[in-house]
Amino acid sequence: MPVSPATAPAPAPAPVSRGRRRARGRARRRSPTTAARAHLAPLDGLRGFAVLAVLLFHAGHLGGGFLGVDLFFVLSGFLITGLLLREVADTGRIAPVAFWARRARRLLPALAVVGTVTLLLTWASGRPSMLRFAREDAPWAAAQAVNWHYITEQIGYWNASGTRVLTHLWSIAVEWQFYLVWPLVVAVVGRGRRGHARVAVLAAAGALGSLFLMLDLGQAVDTTRAYEGTDTRAFALLLGALAATAPVRSLAARVPGPLSGAVCAALAGGLGIAWVRTDGEHAPGLFQGGLFVHAAACAVLISLLAAAPEGRAGTLLGSALPRRLGELSYSLYLWHWPVLLLLPEVPGLGGWGRTALVVAVSLAAAQATKLLVEDPVRYRAPWTTDRRGLIALAAAVAVTVGVWAALPQPPMGAGTVDVGELAAG
Repeated sequence: MPVSPATAPAPAPAPVSRGRRRARGRARRRSPTTAARAHLAPLDGLRGFAVLAVLLFHAGHLGGGFLGVDLFFVLSGFLITGLLLREVADTGRIAPVAFWARRARRLLPALAVVGTVTLLLTWASGRPSMLRFAREDAPWAAAQAVNWHYITEQIGYWNASGTRVLTHLWSIAVEWQFYLVWPLVVAVVGRGRRGHARVAVLAAAGALGSLFLMLDLGQAVDTTRAYEGTDTRAFALLLGALAATAPVRSLAARVPGPLSGAVCAALAGGLGIAWVRTDGEHAPGLFQGGLFVHAAACAVLISLLAAAPEGRAGTLLGSALPRRLGELSYSLYLWHWPVLLLLPEVPGLGGWGRTALVVAVSLAAAQATKLLVEDPVRYRAPWTTDRRGLIALAAAVAVTVGVWAALPQPPMGAGTVDVGELAAG
């Protein structure tokens, strides 16, 4: 899930001396106004549509809604690479540790809160098997490696996710693994006069390599390895990274306004049709290039919207409702799956009625998480800084680990057999 600010990547820098780069970096750090970035509302809108598609897919109403995850991946690659290239342009270098700290500050507090509450709710109202799986999956989710846990344990995404309240965190893990590696790559190849071009070539080559892996591994009967593997899904993130480089942005900026608007409309319509017509994992060609084509279409759409955010397509995508959903997308994504699995059944309420209730509860939880957790940490409320911040962090970790350790471990098979029915039989 992309949670970076939807901002325009930095323009390609003119060649300057190392001394001038350092001076420019110091001046930028001194002046908050120079750090302001042009916010791209259409990209927030895209996130809003993506999270809504995923939610409807999980609720059983949109067969291809899972493709919204690919849109998230492309957006993340685009936004993160834009931030990294901006840092290179402003300071002449990348500080990976500082980058990882910012990512952790942005992502982990909400994840810890939602994960802890989900464990408690699973214990209170979930089936014993759900609690057992949740306790098993939680350490892997905390380590940002739950996708590889599912792959190595051969837990099929398409037929086992309904028993696991943390299964949706596989995509968060993929993004985290990208965040660990990609800044180091950009730090090495992104500097200097042709840094953008080298990053573009490397991103394109990596995307093609990832595609070839998916073409090979996607032929298996169980496609979980191809679907959740960081290497096989990297092409979406790398296509987004490619779109953030100066060569691609220059091409997008040269597209005339009317043509850009028409292409954006066609791409958005094509993505919508794909989300409606795709039948889950059974779509022909999904793992034989279909996911790559979808991600490429997302990358082109993002490039054109970033080049002309105030066009007709950008104005529509950046309108109030989708933009607001996009601003809530991270917390909404974290909450929607546990709510969907754990919300008690209401007699007489099914289908779209239950989906509406799930959406309402998820939105309320996401809004509360954003206001009480994400925003205070992101905007450095007093209790999140200095010694108080360290104390709050230690307390949060202790609570999360304590809850996980204190929850009982249901025995194998608990809750899967109705002993009363066996006795009656």
